[in-house]
Amino acid sequence: MAGLKIGRMVLGICQTNFYFVYKEGHKEVICFDPADAGDYIYEALSGKGFEVAGIFLTHGHFDHIWGSRKLRELSGAKIFAYEEEKAVCEDAVNNVSEQAGRAYTVKPNGYLKDGEETTIAGMTCKVIATPGHTVGSCCYYFEEDGILISGDTLFQESVGRTDFPTGSMGSLIRSIKERLFILPDETKVYPGHGDVTDIGSEKKYNPFLQ
Repeated sequence: MAGLKIGRMVLGICQTNFYFVYKEGHKEVICFDPADAGDYIYEALSGKGFEVAGIFLTHGHFDHIWGSRKLRELSGAKIFAYEEEKAVCEDAVNNVSEQAGRAYTVKPNGYLKDGEETTIAGMTCKVIATPGHTVGSCCYYFEEDGILISGDTLFQESVGRTDFPTGSMGSLIRSIKERLFILPDETKVYPGHGDVTDIGSEKKYNPFLQ
């Protein structure tokens, strides 16, 4: 599967990183966390000749899901999330959308289990459960290409906040140390906000994880 490419758009009031992954020379893309711009994402990708083949959510907070239903509607692609995030995706208080001024929920087409692998358009990613930022936060790992979509679990020299509903700092730190820091040091980390990093750098320099 080596040869995956990853694109990014920074969108919305929280400057959320939306990612799309694709195989070089192919038109199908897998989308991650469509921020609050499902229609814009669809038009931008379609304009480049891409087709949305799947939509994955790292967690259910408003700034990551507001665009999800529109992207699904326009593309016909299915939405997936980790099964423990149901209480956040489908509750406008838990996902903070109500407090943010636009109550919103999304029901994924499928809830995935920890460790489950999903293959779409010849691209395979594995769910890594990383509770802490929310109860059902997860990361998506493309093992052969060394790509980790980390959502708001792990940032460059920082970690996700845990003061929203279902958050837990203790769980977050354990998730990172026990589930992410066992990955190869060269694994590229694509976070929900901010710049790309890698596992080795975060082991050395992340002040929250020393």
